[in-house]
Amino acid sequence: MIVKILLTIIFLVVMVGVGVYSRKQASSVDGFVLGGRSVGPWLTAFAYGTSYFSAVVFVGYAGQFGWKYGLSSTWIGVGNALIGSLLAWLVLGRRTKLMTQHIESRTMPDFFGTRFDSQGLRVVASIIAFVFLIPYTAGVYKGISTLFEMGFGIPYEYCVIIMAVLTAIYVILGGYKATAMNDFVQGVIMLFGIIIVIAAVLNTQGGLTTAIDKMAALPADTADSGSAVVANGGFASWFGPDPWGLLGVVILTSLGTWGLPQMVGKFYSITDESAIKRGTVISTVFALIVAGGCYFLGGFGRLFGMPPVLPNGKLAFDSIVPSMLVTLPDVIIALVVLLVLSASMSTLASLVLTSSSTMTLDLIYRDKKALPGEVEEGSIDDMVSEKIERRKVVIMRVLIVFFIVISLMIALNPPTFIAQLMGISWGALAGAFLAPFMLGLYWRGVTTYSVWACFVWGVGITVVNMLAGNPINPINCGAIAMVGGFPVVWIVSLLTPKMKRNIVDRIFQCYQ
Repeated sequence: MIVKILLTIIFLVVMVGVGVYSRKQASSVDGFVLGGRSVGPWLTAFAYGTSYFSAVVFVGYAGQFGWKYGLSSTWIGVGNALIGSLLAWLVLGRRTKLMTQHIESRTMPDFFGTRFDSQGLRVVASIIAFVFLIPYTAGVYKGISTLFEMGFGIPYEYCVIIMAVLTAIYVILGGYKATAMNDFVQGVIMLFGIIIVIAAVLNTQGGLTTAIDKMAALPADTADSGSAVVANGGFASWFGPDPWGLLGVVILTSLGTWGLPQMVGKFYSITDESAIKRGTVISTVFALIVAGGCYFLGGFGRLFGMPPVLPNGKLAFDSIVPSMLVTLPDVIIALVVLLVLSASMSTLASLVLTSSSTMTLDLIYRDKKALPGEVEEGSIDDMVSEKIERRKVVIMRVLIVFFIVISLMIALNPPTFIAQLMGISWGALAGAFLAPFMLGLYWRGVTTYSVWACFVWGVGITVVNMLAGNPINPINCGAIAMVGGFPVVWIVSLLTPKMKRNIVDRIFQCYQ
């Protein structure tokens, strides 16, 4: 216990220390939100990866989908690396950096408002982002606190509150630069931690080969997917007992990052195009090790006995990974706690920073910017401008506290499994934002009406499914929302009036 407490205290002191060190760079809006758009490839790649993978993945997704799909759940991690990281950087990285800098966009709602010349889109996008980032944040709290409770014996409620307070401190102090620097430290811990934990867990089962043989001997009950019990070996097969269900999870967790404000925002802040190329490689390798490792580990969950049953009769999937780790030596458990703490605090920091900046810049201070090539209407005195900038930063810091309190209230009484919380959040956000954002970077023909239609589509299908009692699994519903957004934007763009050509031409000048 002394080792666990000592390592955790050192870790938390470093996190807060980085916040104090970075506070001078967080005095302006650009510094607080984007790190002055001068964050290098290593920090950006690690910030992307650590924001991507949190306790939601390590505890919630790895446990639930490892139980359902066995070793084939490793494909989810591979998909996260190739689609969620490699392709995302290749397709979105350069164009996002150039266009958002060209139109002086600081947030994703700001991008929609300027790119499609509609302040209404900007306001609605900011509300969608704020509302649907909350369940994801609650899921992260639940995941880290479940593991913390196992490692330290501290009641769940206290764990949640401690994590919230500490995350708030270093984000409020140092803004995005502090978050990115801490993400790098946390990412290094995650890389080494997941390798050591996998080796330790497999050792308890007699090694890798023996563990795989044990998995192959289990009968694959795929009742969740509507089929009967199949022959032994399904949990050790290449595509598992339910390949279509597995594909839905791969799409949600891999393609979803392309439309999430806290993920895409990383491309806003990177230094230049050469840094994007290096960041692409670093981010992909990071995702392959961390995500692939998490799901590979979770695939062995059935070897550690049945998880507890909840009062509603369902299995407590969020207890599967902690049950795999509870018998490990104290030093390894301390490493696990640091691993999940690192993953979760980085994600929490990214979420609260995204939410507060969106609310401040796109709802409270909704400045109408001139497009590139246009003349500003009047000018503001430098001293007045500086005072407004400082006021915006103060409001963002207040809203960070507000956002954390709301998500804390949900986390203290979570309505469902971690995976479902994330499915609802990612489904609505990426379903609404992914298609218009990506197509808006490439296609001049995207219309303002098509963006409105996609907002209605993504949020609508997610909310209706939730209110109807989730007749479609939230994971699959989220995947449908994301993929379905592309035909929605394409069809509506063909049928509705185009934007003014001179506006679109000025916006796309950044690629010339």
